[in-house]
Parts: sequence; C-alpha cells; structure tokens
Amino acid sequence: MKLAGRALAIAAAAAALTGLSARPSRSGPRFTVTYPAAGSAAPLDGRLLLMLSTDPSAEPRMQIKESPLTSQLVFGVDVDGWKAGTPATIAGETLGYPIDRLADVPPGTYQVQALLHRYETFHRADGHVVKLPIDRGEGQQWAKAPGNLTSTPRAITIVKGKPASFAIELDQVIPPIPDPSETKYVRHERILSERLTKFWGRPMYLGAHVLLPEGYDVHPEAHYPLVIFHGHFPATIGGFRETPPDPDLKPVYSERFHVDGYNRIEQQQAWQFYKDWVSPDYPRYLIVEIQHANPYYDDSYAVNSENLGPYGDAITYELIPYLEKKYRAIGAGWARFMYGGSTGGWEALGAQILYPDEYNGAWGACPDPIDFHQYGVVNVYDDANAYRWSGPWGGVATPAHRDYLGHIQATVEQTNRLEMVLGAHSRSGGQWDIWEAVFSPVGANGYPRPIWDKRTGVIDKEVAAYWKEHYDLVDILRRNWEKGLGAKLAGKLHIYVGEADNYYLNNAVYLADAFLKSAKNPPYGGEIDYEPRAEHCWNGDHTRPNAVSRLRYHQFFVGKILERIRKTVPPGGDLTSWRY
Repeated sequence: MKLAGRALAIAAAAAALTGLSARPSRSGPRFTVTYPAAGSAAPLDGRLLLMLSTDPSAEPRMQIKESPLTSQLVFGVDVDGWKAGTPATIAGETLGYPIDRLADVPPGTYQVQALLHRYETFHRADGHVVKLPIDRGEGQQWAKAPGNLTSTPRAITIVKGKPASFAIELDQVIPPIPDPSETKYVRHERILSERLTKFWGRPMYLGAHVLLPEGYDVHPEAHYPLVIFHGHFPATIGGFRETPPDPDLKPVYSERFHVDGYNRIEQQQAWQFYKDWVSPDYPRYLIVEIQHANPYYDDSYAVNSENLGPYGDAITYELIPYLEKKYRAIGAGWARFMYGGSTGGWEALGAQILYPDEYNGAWGACPDPIDFHQYGVVNVYDDANAYRWSGPWGGVATPAHRDYLGHIQATVEQTNRLEMVLGAHSRSGGQWDIWEAVFSPVGANGYPRPIWDKRTGVIDKEVAAYWKEHYDLVDILRRNWEKGLGAKLAGKLHIYVGEADNYYLNNAVYLADAFLKSAKNPPYGGEIDYEPRAEHCWNGDHTRPNAVSRLRYHQFFVGKILERIRKTVPPGGDLTSWRY
C-alpha cells in the first residue's frame, strides 16, 4: 500500500470510529450580505444568521426550532467591525442546523432571509472585555430583538450542479417594543442596579411587574405579604385579564397540548384569575414578576454568577426592598414567598436555598436540573461524553426532548448544535448556553468555560466540579443540611414534576426526593409530588389537565402560602391588616 493510500485508509477508519462520515467536498451556494450606511454609522459586531425555509407561511427567522423534525435551516458566522457596504460571506463550510453545513443544502426553491444579532462591547469589573447582545426589551429573543438588522424574505432557487451566488441586503431594522400599559391593578417598575452596573461596566437595570390587591388604594394602613412568580422574561403580569374573553377570537390549535382553541382557554383562565383576585374572600397580597434579562438569556436564574454578575444579591437586596417600600409590603423574610415552573421552578428553589433567611417558602414545579447527576439525562460527574452513552461494542445518542408518547424529538447533540450555530461562546440565548453561563467559571477568554466540548460532547470534569460546589442544589443541601441549613429550610421546599416531563426533569427530582426524605436533623417538612404521564410543566394540580393547571399557579399556591404564614408568623407579625 502506498503511503498516501495508507493515510486515507487510516483517516477513514478514524472517521468511522468517531461516528463521522466522509463527505464529498463541494462549495454549494454562496451568499454575500451587506447593510446600508443608514443601518449604522459605526461598524457592527454580532452574529450573522442566514435562514432558508421551504415553508412560506411565516418569515424564516420565526421558523428555527429546537427539534430537527420541525426546524427550517439556519447558518451562522461571527462578524466583528463589520462596515456598511462591505460584504460578509456565508458559504461552503459555514456551520448549519439541522444540516451540518451550507454546502449540504439540496437543490430546490427556498425563502431566504438574513439577520444580524447585534453585540455590544462590555468592559467588566473582572478585567475581561466581551462582546454580547444586550437585551432591548424583548427578553433575549434574537429573532425579535429591536435594533437587529434583517432582510426582506425572498424566494431563491438552487439548481443541481450549477454554481449559485446570491446577494442579500439587510434592509430592515426590527422596531422597538412599546412599554406595557398600567391599570388599576398592574404597575411596572425599573431600577438601576448598582451591583450589576459595577460588574458590567455600564448601566444595568432590573424590572418588575407588580399586581396590586383589590382594595389597595382604600386601605392605606394595610401591609402585604410579597409573592414572587419566577419564570422567563415577562412582558407584563401574565395570565391576568381585566376584560371578558373575546367571543370572536379565532381558535388556534396548540401543538404542545394537542388542543384546538387553546388561545381561548388562555383568555378564559386569565379572566377567571381576575374575577378570583377581586372577589371578597381572596387573600390580599402582592404578586411580583421580575424582569432580569441579561446579556446571555431572558433571565438570570436569580443567583450570583461569575459570568452574569451578582443577580441574586441585586434582586434580593436592591429590587425587593425597593418594591416592598413603595408598595407597602410587610418587608420581612417570613412574609416573602416564591413559586414558578421550569426555569422559574429552579429559581424559586435556588433562591430559597441560597438565601434561606430571606424567604419563607418555595414551590418549584418541573424545575430545571437541581442535581447534576441527572442534568437532563447526562451525569456530568460520571459520564465521559454528553452526547453518547458508550458500551464495548456500540453506543446510544443521549436524548434531550421527548413527546407525550416518549418519542425522541431531539438529542443533546442536536440541541447543542443549534446553539453553536446561533452563537459561539455561550451566546446563543439558548437553554444549554444559559445553564453554562450561570453555572460555569469564567474562561480565559472572558466567556463561560464550557461544561463540555460543543462539537464532541467530551465533558470537562474540572468545570463539573465547580458546578457541584456552587450550583448543584441537592449537593448543597446534602453538604450543609446538618450544619444549620436544614433548620433554616425545614418546611420551605416543595417540588412537583410530571413523570413524563419532556426534558427529563423528573430524573433530578427523584434524587432530591431521596435525599430530602432521608433527612432527619431536622426532617425537611416539605412536599414532593408526581403525576404519572404528565408532561412539562406539571405544577402539582391533580384535578386539571396540564394545559389548564399551568395557567392557575396563583390560585393553586395561594392556599399553601396562607397555611405557611399561619404556621410560621413570628410574635407580633401582621396577620390582619391585609385580610380585609
């Protein structure tokens, strides 16, 4: 065998062993993208995305999905100091999703659209200079972010065997989002955070929507318990409607819940919450939904982080005292409570565990992974690779999402691939990247140190050890329960999850359950509950389908909060001024 032939054979064998297949080298279509001088007077930084779609029902930028079964095509490159009128090229080997590269796009007719997700330069207090997208009121949604440049979609045809080159101009700017309106019950707040401003080296803000109780204006002597509903970026108080449902609303089918007219159900439940809220016997308290979008995601996970900064302290010691003073809250830890689902479930539990004296109860539904032995399905401590479980003769791809029948909709590798395309260095605004940004130490380049290699899935055990020390909630409980933490948390932790959670979040809850129910000094005194066959995000209501119970967090948890107040109110605590 000649040397060249031997080298090719070795390369082919290596590709087979690593699960890669040899691909023919071809250039495929080529796209050059520009923006006019009116788009910006200064050069721009950001992530340039190219989208191709075979579905004309919506703009391509709105058709990029987590599952490769439903997503259209997207390709991405970084641009730095990109000047108006200067072409940026997307071609050949450009990273793509769900297919690997632009060169693999098959012949056909497509709707094409380009978008620039704009970055700013931050000079952080830790000495790192990083380029990241600042939130502009949309909750870190690259496809909707005001100020992003985008092109008008148009049809193109790629012909087999024929070189194709296309020019695209970013001729549109996504407009600003109007401020939400206030009502008798709904107020909006925004404060400058000194802690976050110092960390990020520029003004940084926290926002909040406040739902005022019935009778707030006519009972100036009343002081109220404060309830935080944690979750993703809220545009306003969600699920609260002060007018009856629209009888002419055209019904929309929900793919998630397999229900026709789900938009009508949402309006009906929001109207019902309003009627409950103003009814004579409903408890009077303040509900707060926090806006803490940051340069990595639509919220901060309400904890301090090397990469995001001191959001936990900023929320607990800046925002909450401000709201409590302005809106006449009781203003003490025994009268503060939290609940939420998914991300909000983790935040409620995480803030309660890390700030045990500042809150008096957390109800976490379908929480994001609270034990990293089950980070979805990946054990970051013991598994060698996040993308594949391997045996002596073969392996299995690790799943990331399943449907209600247990059918796999996406793997861990596929969902991470999408995030790689949308943004390098944990800048995609996606789920895996925000976990990485919150939980990881800062890397040498100023961006989060990856928990695993995005291309290969190989897990970094040093990063995993850092995660365990700082953010593995069950491990924090285990290490500190009998050192005083348990005494501060007894009766405060309540967890609910469906056993068919689409993201396998029930796995970590099983581990939390095993530890908490074994705790003796003191007993944990909380509640952990499951619903067979329930998907994401079951919240503990056994009486209603998941599609409806998720719209009733406030009504469902109010009784549990009242019971907790009665059991734990300190001597002299106010139990009467707010019970009019």
